[in-house]
Amino acid sequence: MELSYSSEQLPLKKKRRPIRKEGIVLLCMAVPFILAAFAFHYVPLFGWIYAFFDYRPGIPLSKTAFVGFEHFREMLMDRNMVRVLVNTLALSFLALLCAPIPLVLAIMISEVKNNRFKKWFQTTSTLPHYISWVIIYSLAFSMFSSEGAINTILMRLGFIDMPVNVLGNSEHAWLTQTLILLWKSIGWNAIIYLAAIVSIDNELYDAAKVDGAGRFRSIMHITVPGIMPTFIVLQLLAVSNLLSAGFEQYLVFTNVMVADRIEVLDLYVYRLGLVMNDYPYSTAVGMFKSVISIILLFLVNGLSKRIRGESIV
Repeated sequence: MELSYSSEQLPLKKKRRPIRKEGIVLLCMAVPFILAAFAFHYVPLFGWIYAFFDYRPGIPLSKTAFVGFEHFREMLMDRNMVRVLVNTLALSFLALLCAPIPLVLAIMISEVKNNRFKKWFQTTSTLPHYISWVIIYSLAFSMFSSEGAINTILMRLGFIDMPVNVLGNSEHAWLTQTLILLWKSIGWNAIIYLAAIVSIDNELYDAAKVDGAGRFRSIMHITVPGIMPTFIVLQLLAVSNLLSAGFEQYLVFTNVMVADRIEVLDLYVYRLGLVMNDYPYSTAVGMFKSVISIILLFLVNGLSKRIRGESIV
């Protein structure tokens, strides 16, 4: 008996997608960066094991006493941790409050019609991002110290009788550091919003102009809604990164008068590990920061998915 199969009954062979040469080239170009990210971001995680030992430099880990979660319990009783966390959260929240300023700057730059002035202003506002914090501290010290240019000019003009030490004022240390950070990063952050503004369809502006909408109404009803998704995503990522207030800035601006006010979590870990040589405890504090940051990231991701219907990771 002969069996006959119709064409619908025969199993269909899956066509193999051809491997493109361009894809292989791009993959090979990305491999060094993937290896570098793995080496510098994932391999150091094996060092977390030191948080569970009473490690001392020069003694092999195999001969070091295992203490379990003792360093984590010590961290909960550490009064300095409360002060450092307050400083970190305060500086991070102040940076979040300043987040709309780069958005406003981007809108202002996009509304400038003179291309030469627009390029000059954008370059000038972005330039501080590429200046190291050491040079920025040198500039700030020459401008705002007791013998700096600002105090000298104000005293000669008779506006003040005694010099004001801006960088050594502990009461306004948070505000001073926030303004310096804003000056350094405002132009760079505005680039992201400028890219979002460029992606908005110009036909929307033409239609609004035909309907009689002025420049302000076009900004409020087209530009702002068009870049708001970008703004929300950036702020959600900033919230998940609350415990990473920075390191280089507060390291170079630290002095005896403001050290207690600007010592953030990263600087505290640096001081514990590399200055005081307390490697296990500093590792435990670093682990605490990493775990809390991951939890915040997933919480913010879930909040974004529930509110916006889209996740950020």
